[in-house]
Amino acid sequence: MIAHPKIKHLIFLFCLSVLFTGSFVSCKIKDRSNEPYPITKQAEGKNGAVASAHPLATAIGIDILKQGGNAVDAAIAVQFALAVCYPNAGNIGGGGFLVYRGAGGETDALDYREKAPLAAHKDMYLDSKGTPIAEKSLKGALAAGVPGTVDGMIRAFEKYSKLKDWKILVQPAIELAEKGFKITPKEAENLNKNKESFEKYNRFTTAFQSDEWTAGDLLVQKDLAKTLMAIRDFGREGFYSGWVADSIVAEMEVSGGFIIHEDLKQYNSIWRTPVTGTYRGYKVISMPPPSSGGVALLQLLKMVEPYDLGAMHMHSAEAVHLMAEAERRVYADRAKHLGDPDFYKVPVKTLLDSVYIASRMQDFDPRKASKSENITAGPAESTETTHYSIIDAEGNAVAVTTTLNDSYGARTVVKGAGFILNNEMDDFSVKPGSPNLYGLIGAEANKIEPGKRMLSSMTPTIIERDGKPVLIVGTPGGSTIITSVFQTVVNYLDFKTSLLDAVHAPRFHHQWLPDYIRLEPGCISENIRMVLQSLGHELKESGQIGRVEAIAVKEDGTYIAVADNRGDDDAKAY
Repeated sequence: MIAHPKIKHLIFLFCLSVLFTGSFVSCKIKDRSNEPYPITKQAEGKNGAVASAHPLATAIGIDILKQGGNAVDAAIAVQFALAVCYPNAGNIGGGGFLVYRGAGGETDALDYREKAPLAAHKDMYLDSKGTPIAEKSLKGALAAGVPGTVDGMIRAFEKYSKLKDWKILVQPAIELAEKGFKITPKEAENLNKNKESFEKYNRFTTAFQSDEWTAGDLLVQKDLAKTLMAIRDFGREGFYSGWVADSIVAEMEVSGGFIIHEDLKQYNSIWRTPVTGTYRGYKVISMPPPSSGGVALLQLLKMVEPYDLGAMHMHSAEAVHLMAEAERRVYADRAKHLGDPDFYKVPVKTLLDSVYIASRMQDFDPRKASKSENITAGPAESTETTHYSIIDAEGNAVAVTTTLNDSYGARTVVKGAGFILNNEMDDFSVKPGSPNLYGLIGAEANKIEPGKRMLSSMTPTIIERDGKPVLIVGTPGGSTIITSVFQTVVNYLDFKTSLLDAVHAPRFHHQWLPDYIRLEPGCISENIRMVLQSLGHELKESGQIGRVEAIAVKEDGTYIAVADNRGDDDAKAY
């Protein structure tokens, strides 16, 4: 609809007036296109703290807190900022989970996980012989689930925003996309590494393609800025209908995907009840299904609780053995019992029952490793993601993990809209018993069904004691998310390390199948390695495991924010 000329003239005069009065939202936003942004790994303050995967997103979150926004306001602004400055995982074309704890102790969990398109079916990634075709569920438009991020941010805004000004929260991301920002050496390396994939899975030259990216180059995303403007001005309708929705559907039609207008119209995020439990006097608040993270984390903690981990010392042979054996059993349970609770009756109560958990460790032998072929799920009847942690001056805390799945998702960019599609369909059990991208095995509980949310490992978590927040934590890392959060919590609470050491310490990982312990470089000494091998463990060197963002609250109320040293992650506080 075209405005009447007189109305257009009045709008023009209004814009001129607010430009000079400074009341227009963009006037509050710093131009960061040429601003150096030093990366800080630890920060302290009492008024607010943010830890995220990128210093620009962290700075934007702090800005929102300083303007009087609460932790949820800052989380929304950080989500949209990461969609611009951290395109390999930050997103508007993916989804995620948000765990909230209010200053008064109230808790909530927002599920904005992607959904399978209505045309999806259980055999969609199998060949004529029933063998999975890996590329189909990993690359291109067919790998994409219906995006949930925009709807999720709107639902969070409607329920918990303090500022009550949606445009203020989206505008910083628009500025970043429109004016661009200088990329870091790691960002240049990642873009160059994925150049061929962007060429293969797109029918046009995207903003992410260049002959050769170098650190300091300006990444400008004009099309993404236009999409963000539509979201700023029209909220949910600016993404799930109108020209942006038309662009998504057009991309599907040309590139062989399944998402149609009805999928976008029907998408809804859901407020769920967090899973909660106790560990050594602490209350653990985490994400329920369709994330497996919260259930798995609580199982892990309860399995090791009877043992004096603190006396074992971090990365000792007995500690690694105990924790890996617990991980082995939990991932076996995950494979069989976890899925979307709207489609499958997930036995959460049984999985977290103290008697059941004790029974899972009955065959644990401190002198011998189990064999995963002999470990099955109990009879429970009845890597690329990103995380950010935020706390505000009042003590409202948010832990958010969001993802496209693989780094840069499906590698397919929606033409004219500038954002990358997820490849989350691979998180379903493409074929029960066959491993996905991360080697995870799934079963009927996580089979592909129309409108179903795929199982996730994301584990955004808040821990409190005596009614006060103690730790906000989460990480990316695919199948290693759960164990990375588990080890960070144990490092901090049991081994009594500083938060910086808890986050930066090398990590290990066991996920039942394949049957070996993955080790980051320097995780254990050669002597410990020999002991673990003598117990029967197979050990394999790994690349980085997880990128944890955490905030601790000290007894005097000081916030300690820590960003992982495995990337450009950044922590700020004031």
